[in-house]
Amino acid sequence: MSVARAILRSSHPEPAVAVTAVAALLSFGLGRPWPGVIAAAAAVLASQLSIGWVNDALDAPRDAAVGRTDKPVAAGVVSRRLILSLGVAAGLLVLPLGLLSGVTPGLVALVALVSALLYDWPLKATPVSVLPYAVSFGCLPAFVVLGAGLHPPVWLLLAGALLGAGAHFVNTLPDLDDDIRTGVRGLPHLLGRRGSLAAAAVLLLLATGALAFGPPGPPPLLFWPTLGVALTALSFGVYAMRRDPTSRVPFLSVIAVALIDVIFLLVSGLNLE
Repeated sequence: MSVARAILRSSHPEPAVAVTAVAALLSFGLGRPWPGVIAAAAAVLASQLSIGWVNDALDAPRDAAVGRTDKPVAAGVVSRRLILSLGVAAGLLVLPLGLLSGVTPGLVALVALVSALLYDWPLKATPVSVLPYAVSFGCLPAFVVLGAGLHPPVWLLLAGALLGAGAHFVNTLPDLDDDIRTGVRGLPHLLGRRGSLAAAAVLLLLATGALAFGPPGPPPLLFWPTLGVALTALSFGVYAMRRDPTSRVPFLSVIAVALIDVIFLLVSGLNLE
């Protein structure tokens, strides 16, 4: 593996691209001009890169202890110092990039980053490990909506927080056993594999429901096929997890649900009341 590929792999590219795409789609749906869409996406991408790189740098000793050869830093392909430096550099870009959308959105972007970094250390190994995910994902729609000059409704913030909480449980599952061996005791570890799967499924479906039932009036007819597609994606994730507890397919299914929810929101009309 080349150094460039190792740096990319250490950034956790799948969630980074997915979360950035969500921000860009929401910004576009809210009518921001292309420079505004790009500014919002750049701030979110910098935040995601920082979170991923810092996470891999901090986790390197634990990853090496359990033989995680898929982690470039733990495998010695790239230095821990380099990845941590990249994480810090990306993090320092978040506020100035966020301020391109306004002072308040910039501060919200900073809160989201700090919350996520607090997950990387020290909250990941505590029973409140889900809180940073809920806060940071709740901040995402707040950042985008505020950047468009609007006020984010509570139901949209709730949907983001629920989606983030569900993502936390699913993202932890492949590494559950390795985490326990290295002393990590977050909320998913306390609930166990089945409990975490159940919690994730409920939270993700509640997030989809919040997007449908949160705005005033009856839910759009499109909600029901959207719910069916989301359930199908989650079912694929559960099936993959049962066949291989270390599979990353469940987390990819969460990313799919997030994108499905955003597309549903855009197609059904952004009624931010």
